[in-house]
Amino acid sequence: MCYMYASTDPSRYECTTRSVRLQGCVTSVRLENEFWEILEQIASGQQLSTAQFISQLHSEVVASRGEVPNLASLLRVACAVYQQNEIQQASAPRRSVLMG
Repeated sequence: MCYMYASTDPSRYECTTRSVRLQGCVTSVRLENEFWEILEQIASGQQLSTAQFISQLHSEVVASRGEVPNLASLLRVACAVYQQNEIQQASAPRRSVLMG
């Protein structure tokens, strides 16, 4: 089991820093490449660029909670929630159209 994780391509956990505009201010976000790829998938599914998705998520959290104390952590958790939802949807029993 550990081999599956130990054999992970190092490029997946190398960090990349990107600049994102949030509420008119440019900020830098440093995440592992794997998280950037997941964020790109999430954004693409919503017909947004990655930067647009991050900005929208940040704005929604600020509107509901007043602040985002750690943007990188928020993004990592958003990726984990997205992956969990994908797994749950893939394993959910499919209902036949005929069964209603």
